[in-house]
Amino acid sequence: MKPTHLRLRRACAAAAATGVLITPAATVSAYAAAAPARPAGPPPSPAPTPGFVRLPPAVAARLAAAVRRVMRETQVPGVTVGLWAPGKGSYVKSFGVADKATGVPMTTPLHVRIGSETKTFTVTALLQLVDRGKAALDDPIGRYVTGVPNGDRITLRQLAGMRSGLFNYSLDEGFVKKLQADPQAPMTPRQLLDYSFRHPVRFQPGAEFDYSNTNLILLGLVIEKVTGRPLHDVIDKDVVGPAGLRHTVFPTSAALPSPYAQGYTNQTASGRTVNSTRWNPSWAWAAGEMVSDLQDLRSWARTLATGRLLTPATQAERLKTTPMNIQGDGYGLGIFDVQGWIGHNGSIPGYEVLPVYLPQAGATMVILLNTDSQYKGQEPSTLFGQAVTSIVSPAHVYPGHKPVS
Repeated sequence: MKPTHLRLRRACAAAAATGVLITPAATVSAYAAAAPARPAGPPPSPAPTPGFVRLPPAVAARLAAAVRRVMRETQVPGVTVGLWAPGKGSYVKSFGVADKATGVPMTTPLHVRIGSETKTFTVTALLQLVDRGKAALDDPIGRYVTGVPNGDRITLRQLAGMRSGLFNYSLDEGFVKKLQADPQAPMTPRQLLDYSFRHPVRFQPGAEFDYSNTNLILLGLVIEKVTGRPLHDVIDKDVVGPAGLRHTVFPTSAALPSPYAQGYTNQTASGRTVNSTRWNPSWAWAAGEMVSDLQDLRSWARTLATGRLLTPATQAERLKTTPMNIQGDGYGLGIFDVQGWIGHNGSIPGYEVLPVYLPQAGATMVILLNTDSQYKGQEPSTLFGQAVTSIVSPAHVYPGHKPVS
């Protein structure tokens, strides 16, 4: 059956078990109904017993068995899982292959495309401008970019929080056909906006939550307008560098830094799985173009969740979440809180990542895959995250819905 859209997977795989960023995937249209708030209680201790278990060899064996089971079910070629928690130990292991043609194994130093995790970098760059007084979260987007539907009323805050009502360009049929016909062709931000703006707005600004990659393209243009610099330069010098990341890049071509895993996707016109490693990621730009590796994502997950690059006041604004569609899950400003795990997932044809941080235990989890092909309608990274957290953080199982049967 011919697919009707690509999944630039949604940043909220937890909200709908559909991708965050990179392919025009079926978007979860709106999450208007508010989920019940989590019950109030005393602040958690730094590492409560149910927060995160110790990681002795017996637990490592259970983790390996769980990962291999999900690999068999989903037919994922390769996966790397990293877990770190103060006083509890660590677990870092790769499974499967990085290249199906040669059988080269998946290993921890490999670079992968990180899809919608890019959103966390873009929004961080924006919030740094807010901290410097160069922009305000409640500025209308029309102050910076002309021609935006409802541009006089949609705010930067609503764009970063996925509450603008703008149509997601990666769901446009013409966009999907163009990308599938020539996935190595470059696209510009303005081309992407044209695909979005040919559609009516989905709802009035702020009325609902609806994940849209269009929002991040606009925020990327705001950053360029305010700084007078290309987005890739801003993120590299103002975010990646200060964060101490040595293997994270915002590419300006389809090339990946070595070493890297080959990526595989079935987001093709025929539905056949192909090697998508060299697909041009420019169509995702500020919403999903970046590349990173395990150790950088480990570091970034903590930096992002704790707000090390922002003022405390701005980080507090970032972490104010609105409900998605699962009790206890919410989306902030380019960040989510899923059953206590803070961060973002990412998906782009050929790759998926899940870097998240659990403040209650000071624990970090990073999962990297070299495919984005769904299994029974769910992101494979979600299924690995669920399997792993069921073992190591039973009080905080990601993403908090029933597993696929």
